[in-house]
Amino acid sequence: MWGEKVKESCLNPVDLNFNLDMAELRCRKTGEKKKEEEAASEVDQQHHEEGVTKDEDHPDHAGDGVPSSTVEETHTDAGSTSTEETGTGVAGADGSSPAGAEEEGEQTTSSAKRAQKNSKSLLFQRIVKVFIGCLAAVTCGMMYAVYLSTYHERKFWFSSRQELEREITFQGGSGLYYYYYKHMLFASSFERGVYELTRDNRTVSGQTINAVEQLSLYPELLSSLLYKLSGSQDAIEPVYFYIGVVFGLQAVYVTALFVCSWVMSGTWVAGMLAVAWYIINRPDTTKVDYAIPLRDNWALPYFSCQVAALTGFLSNSISSATEMFCYLLMSVTTFTFIVMWEHSHYVLFVQGVALLLLDCFDLVPARKTADIHKVYLSSLLLAYVLQYQRPSLLSCPLLSLLIASVLARYLQQNMKMGPLVARLMKIVLHLYLVFTTGITFNYLVKKILPANQSDFILKFLEVKFGLNTTTEFIPNLLLCEEGFQSPGQDFFLRLTQASVLPFYMLVLLVCLLSTLQTIYRRLSGEQLKGSVRMEDGRIGERPEVIYHVLHTLLFGALAMLFQGTKYLWTPYVCAFTAFGVCSPELWMTVFRWIRLKSVHPVVLALILSTAVPTIIGFSLWREYFPRVLSELTEVQEFYDPDTVELMNWIKSQAPLTAVFAGSPALLGTVKLCTGWPVTSLPLYTDLGLLQRSESTYQVYAMRSAEEVYKLLTAQKSSYVIIEEELCNELSPVRGCRIKDLLDYANGHVVYDKGEMYTFSKHGRFCHEIKMNYSPYTNYFTRVFWNRSYHVYRVNSVISFQY
Repeated sequence: MWGEKVKESCLNPVDLNFNLDMAELRCRKTGEKKKEEEAASEVDQQHHEEGVTKDEDHPDHAGDGVPSSTVEETHTDAGSTSTEETGTGVAGADGSSPAGAEEEGEQTTSSAKRAQKNSKSLLFQRIVKVFIGCLAAVTCGMMYAVYLSTYHERKFWFSSRQELEREITFQGGSGLYYYYYKHMLFASSFERGVYELTRDNRTVSGQTINAVEQLSLYPELLSSLLYKLSGSQDAIEPVYFYIGVVFGLQAVYVTALFVCSWVMSGTWVAGMLAVAWYIINRPDTTKVDYAIPLRDNWALPYFSCQVAALTGFLSNSISSATEMFCYLLMSVTTFTFIVMWEHSHYVLFVQGVALLLLDCFDLVPARKTADIHKVYLSSLLLAYVLQYQRPSLLSCPLLSLLIASVLARYLQQNMKMGPLVARLMKIVLHLYLVFTTGITFNYLVKKILPANQSDFILKFLEVKFGLNTTTEFIPNLLLCEEGFQSPGQDFFLRLTQASVLPFYMLVLLVCLLSTLQTIYRRLSGEQLKGSVRMEDGRIGERPEVIYHVLHTLLFGALAMLFQGTKYLWTPYVCAFTAFGVCSPELWMTVFRWIRLKSVHPVVLALILSTAVPTIIGFSLWREYFPRVLSELTEVQEFYDPDTVELMNWIKSQAPLTAVFAGSPALLGTVKLCTGWPVTSLPLYTDLGLLQRSESTYQVYAMRSAEEVYKLLTAQKSSYVIIEEELCNELSPVRGCRIKDLLDYANGHVVYDKGEMYTFSKHGRFCHEIKMNYSPYTNYFTRVFWNRSYHVYRVNSVISFQY
């Protein structure tokens, strides 16, 4: 009986409930560990106090008259047994059991290992992705450089020609730059060569010019210095080194376009598609095929790198280290771009307008806009110092835009505050302040600085846009240049056949509409997200995408007016279009608009961003890859025996003091191949040289022998070269022949209601002089001729023969 009572007292329901609660708590310890341990300890303490109280008040111990010692011993023995049976649960609740501690440690260790493994896996995947993308970008650039080298060799048979024939292949007057490269190589030292070029009196007759400043010869200075320092004299010929540097820069150009499209889309497939479109549309993306030494081919690769760095800098999803790298790269490439090309500040001005619009609509942080302005300003100042204080840099529109932006921002500090209508009015006022202040500053600078040559550019623009008409030769000559004319239908047809133009219009439409939505939300006071997810379907909220929308729109508008600016537009159309078709965000934006529900939009966006570029790439491969191979295998022939004969005659027969007059393009070749002084240069940005060219062109006008003789002797000409191609020119564009422009400017021909009236008592000089009769023979003596050229000596002593 005593045993049963003791047993009953030890196995009472309170103790059983205590054990069950402890087991339940032990099972729930896989969640939040600290919280569970605190809750378990509280429950354990509460149950322990309840058990002690009920044991002390139990009636079995007081009513039987049993000695207390006996009861205590029996209860202790039985209690020990009960405690041993339920010890696991109690110990688990207190966390003092070795098995529970081990289980907790294993769970914590396993979760930490899984997190570490996942982070390592993500890092490895990112490294592999970046490595493959960089490898693909570098491979595309190198393959393009090899392609250009092979194509150039096939087209001109460069390796099998003599040096004179190689130099003639530099067409369009671009060979003049290579002449200065040779001059630097033959100079006794680099310093001596630079000194001679800054005081050059052997190029333009009767003038001493700073050729480094006037012709932007920094590429030639750097390449000649690199050729000497690298010890390439015994390994490679100078001309191959020069061409190789240009082709290497073209590889950098393509690689930068690859990276630009890759950064925006997140996949290197977009970069490969951009490169493919660039190569296919090569006649509209680069001029390196026929005029290697041109300043464009040296400068535009740096501009491409600058745009790629700017794209990364504007992105919101980059780290601070990456942002700093992009900022430094942008600084270096901007300065180099300004130094390499005299027209670079106009290009950066258009880019600055795009960034101004980004800042006005509060689409990019003000800090980044200020940093970009610092890059522009520091690059301009450094280039001004390096380029012998060139006045055009102080009067350039880019500097005026920077000054005006800072002043307008100071006057409108609350521009980005207020309701929608008020902010729109503030933006309009801000743009008005910027452009009026910029124009005023530019006008004042031009008045303070020495007389510049911007008047003829302004007159040319007035004639171009139909605001004025003129009979002057120089504006009309510039209007007839291919680069200043509007693009023809064949340009758009080529882009359409390569499929880049239709997809560009689609991508531009989606991004532009999304950008307008973003602008409306910003003006309404909505804050932009720090990083846009693909599921959001808001591609227009990414600053780098908005910049490229504005970039292609602004440069596209210029390309519609001036065909020469298509080389600033078409490459970025290729990169922007490739980004669009390969970006899931663009497709997701469209699906959000149409509220697609039948198929999961994210899945469909991922499928289309992979399938569409695959289909485009396959079609391009099938249609254009055989053409590219045929270009490399087709045997082409470029040989100009008449020009070679003329250059050989000049080198062997003309005296060292001779000065040659002729068309600027031909004179560039004469200077390159012979080194003799000339009367003008193929440079269309210098008004003085254009006026000298106009005087020389009078040999194709209806002028008397005496008038032409006076014009040539005023330029100290010893010989004049008359080209049959210009004298008997048949131009498809009416009124754009040199002789037509001269007749119109001289008043010898008048166009009235579609009819042409001639008023001149003299025949055309280039025709009359071939007759060898007086008075032409009194002033000129023919000394050389072939099918293409007639060379006449300008007589220093006039002999009158009748």
